[in-house]
Amino acid sequence: MSSAPTSSPSVDKVDGFSRKSVRKAKQKRSQSSSQFRSQGKPIELTPLPLLKDVPAPEQPELFLKKLQQCCTVFDFMDTLSDLKMKEYKRSTLNELVDYVTVSRGYLTEQAYPEVVKMVSHNIFRTLPPSDSNEFDPEEDEPTLEASWPHLQLVYEFFIRFLESQEFQPSIAKKYIDQKFVLQLLELFDSEDPRERDYLKTVLHRIYGKFLGLRAFIRKQINNIFLRIINGFALPLKAEHKQFLVKVLIPLHTVRSLSLFHAQLAYCIVQFLEKDPTLTEPVIRGLLKFWPKTCSQKEVMFLGELEEILDVIEPTQFVKIQEPLFRQISRCVSSPHFQVAERALYYWNNEYIMSLIEENSSVILPIMFASLYRISKEHWNPAIVALVYNVLKAFMEMNSTLFDELTATYKSDRQREKKKEKEREELWKKLEDLELKRGLRSDGIIPT
Repeated sequence: MSSAPTSSPSVDKVDGFSRKSVRKAKQKRSQSSSQFRSQGKPIELTPLPLLKDVPAPEQPELFLKKLQQCCTVFDFMDTLSDLKMKEYKRSTLNELVDYVTVSRGYLTEQAYPEVVKMVSHNIFRTLPPSDSNEFDPEEDEPTLEASWPHLQLVYEFFIRFLESQEFQPSIAKKYIDQKFVLQLLELFDSEDPRERDYLKTVLHRIYGKFLGLRAFIRKQINNIFLRIINGFALPLKAEHKQFLVKVLIPLHTVRSLSLFHAQLAYCIVQFLEKDPTLTEPVIRGLLKFWPKTCSQKEVMFLGELEEILDVIEPTQFVKIQEPLFRQISRCVSSPHFQVAERALYYWNNEYIMSLIEENSSVILPIMFASLYRISKEHWNPAIVALVYNVLKAFMEMNSTLFDELTATYKSDRQREKKKEKEREELWKKLEDLELKRGLRSDGIIPT
């Protein structure tokens, strides 16, 4: 596993050669956590001895007390309040990070609920609304978390806790549960890139440690994707299109596609309904990653492709019809009957049929040879029956072209049979010559 991030991203760096960066640098904003004490008396935390200064047997109990102290949350928007106590908590968090990194024997069963309680008190909060409804991470400066001096150390501590050699998921699962994961996922709405970076690491560690939470995490991330994509404003931004091409399309290659394919296909269709010009790169991407040896995945691809064709615009269909139907022709010819059957079902879709009819002069020549051959040779009678229906539909669409292709196909087949016969005769002659040569060498036939 990669180690947790130990330094915050350099979000304050300004490119001296970019006017935009200089201008934007002035627009950085800080946000406070919405979860902090109401204004009143100053907070006083009772100083505790350092863990290294007490005997080893007393350290676990002192560790718990320090965790309880760090549950106190300060108001960082008031830069002048509780300065001494803020610094004390920061130094205590630093000490806890170092302690869980190098110490042994501190993770008693009593420590688990206290760790989760401390982390929850600090990181789980209602995020303030963005100052901009159209926040662009590439153009706009993010809203930075004002409590980051404490928050970063809490995340660092939690990651070291999860990575500890003494960490026992069987105990921790009582406290790091589905509710905890849901609250964690909500924090990804934070505009602060430093926090999102830590959240990715925390979620990765939880996914790796808690097998029972994996399916739940995947499901919730699916739901987040659907919510995000449905909420995209028009026109789509460049990073949204890049997310489609660079992330969603390549996700079709993973071995566990069946676990989330329905949600992934839904996301793809949502993109195309928002921006039909993305149809060509999407379909070409699917054709690029088309499975070669897994019939189950082929059936999934064909199902998704039909969903796309259901919303495709005729002008976009023309751009991809040739490579698309070359692939469909290969699927129809598949020896696996489920793949062939799923491809042939396209001709039961009225909208797809209308697109095929409008472009039959292009599609029929691509499909004809495969369909005619299958009608004579396929082992499965159900597939043969479906193929006859497709051939009948093509004949009704364009009888003249159908007759021409039929004649051409039969002529080509006769030429192929003639060549096959000539090859067989040639091989027979060669075999006879070889046989005579062998008989001569044995002296049976005089030379």
